[in-house]
Amino acid sequence: MHFDDRLATVLRHRAAGERAAKTQFRQLLDLLGERPQGGDPALKAAAYLRLIALAEVIPTDERAGIVGENGWRFRNPELVRWFGEAHPAIAGAALYRAQLTDKEWAALIPRLPIRARGFLRHRRDLPTGAVRVLDRLGVSDRALPAPTPAPQRKPAAQDTRDPIDLEELEPLVLRPANENAAPADEPGGIVEADPQPTPVPVAEDNPPAPGAEMPAKSDGIRALVERIETFRKARAPGAQGASAPTLPMAGLEETAQRKPLDGFSFGTGSEGRIDWAEPEIAPLVIGIDLSQRRAGSQVGEDFATAFINRQPVRDVPISLRGADAIEGEWIVDAAPRFTRGDGRFYGYVGRFRRALAPVDNRAQRSADRLRQLLHELRTPVNAMQGYAEVIQQQVFGPTPHEYRALAATIAGDSARILAGFDELDRLARLEAGELDLEAGESDFAAIVRAQVGQLQTVLGPRVARFDAEIAEAPAPMALAQNEAEMLGWRILATLAGATGAGENVALALALDGDQVALRAQLPTKLAETEDVFVSDVRSGGSTLSSGIFGAGFSLRLARAEARAAGGELVREEGALILVLPLLTGVDALPSPADAPDRAAG
Repeated sequence: MHFDDRLATVLRHRAAGERAAKTQFRQLLDLLGERPQGGDPALKAAAYLRLIALAEVIPTDERAGIVGENGWRFRNPELVRWFGEAHPAIAGAALYRAQLTDKEWAALIPRLPIRARGFLRHRRDLPTGAVRVLDRLGVSDRALPAPTPAPQRKPAAQDTRDPIDLEELEPLVLRPANENAAPADEPGGIVEADPQPTPVPVAEDNPPAPGAEMPAKSDGIRALVERIETFRKARAPGAQGASAPTLPMAGLEETAQRKPLDGFSFGTGSEGRIDWAEPEIAPLVIGIDLSQRRAGSQVGEDFATAFINRQPVRDVPISLRGADAIEGEWIVDAAPRFTRGDGRFYGYVGRFRRALAPVDNRAQRSADRLRQLLHELRTPVNAMQGYAEVIQQQVFGPTPHEYRALAATIAGDSARILAGFDELDRLARLEAGELDLEAGESDFAAIVRAQVGQLQTVLGPRVARFDAEIAEAPAPMALAQNEAEMLGWRILATLAGATGAGENVALALALDGDQVALRAQLPTKLAETEDVFVSDVRSGGSTLSSGIFGAGFSLRLARAEARAAGGELVREEGALILVLPLLTGVDALPSPADAPDRAAG
């Protein structure tokens, strides 16, 4: 196989029982736990939804045991964060096994729930940067500071009473302060209740002298109250001096000034109201009705329609109104949930994410629709290719050669279709400005020279050729070698495929200041078309193919790649001209041997 389809293969199988569910749970952990790589986002989202479904079959303690097993590669920050929001037993096991880089920890920890951050404090192998982030967030051991030992009072000579054991004191009873009972020097507006008198044994022959200092039980209670108040002030962000009074609503200002959220997970009940969300956002969104379509509603029309039809939603815009943390435009991805036994609908589960910018232009909307369509088409084609390869490789047993030949043909056609899908997706992303070409360094003159030599051998049997004049000087570009080769081959192979028998095509590459220009004469088939970038000219019987969408699409994709590289591809009369910027070089410094002031030895 020429692509990694392990995740798609796992998701094609349904777990019929608890044992199969545990097996699939382990398989998904193994695949999702790897370092984040490129791939189909819809396939990854389906994998997380499958984990949610498997959680209904596997008990919590067994899932925690599976997550805590040795051998897992928890190196994917996205998976670690997902487990951090799960049951405490599962979150603790995942955070104990996670192995992320210093930079990944620093980006992940602020997005974890507060409870999950506490689990990390017990690890002793975290990178230094992660420990600093935990310190900044105030994640530390939750214990009262040790009390300052009080100076021992010297008992009066005549006082022979037994000392009072503070451990035997009655529990502290607090009552709210008021204007009649709160002394001015009590911290926090809280005073202790009047303690019940406790009989103190006194020697009969040595009664206490009048005016002697008698230790009272309130001294120990006061020390405990002051200790709690000191701890609270030390933990409060931006704590003021001990003399500053603490207002009842203190601390809410810092909460209101938090950084706006960029996304949160949620779940709804069968009636469409949000009944679960991440802990830090739950009080702001629980109760919002996502099933209404009335005017002025907080929800978009698309989500309400999908909810009625119990359909998955993807990239659906929703406007939320309320607190500053949730105010604004959002994009929602969600999927319906059904009971395993009778298939009863019981709500949606998904995720809100901030809308980066409103989509106003028609080209952007068309590109988004095209990419959504490609996501939906890839799944059946992947399935066909996978089953064809299974038959061709005789995985399930011996297969007649005729069927193996048919399966090989289907697998090859599927691969060509998937390659076409990739080109469509690449064009949509380039024209929407969502894809940048890989940076690097390459010599475009050497690339064109080598590719023209390869194509001459294909054009020879048709008594056709490129009359090429290529500059001898190098043409360095700030583009990766593979990107430059793909761009050059897309143009030259398309021209060669449209070249007729006995036809010569003039080709010239020259350097012009800080640019390199490739000028190619259009073959007769392309020269006769009105718009070369929408032409459906095919290669006919040529062994060269311009792709499953024709020459015009290939040249349009090459034009988009040229523009992404800072250049341009245009048609001028009967010629096609490609212009690309050259890499600005730095003149080499003279060597010591060539220095004019070097003394003769």
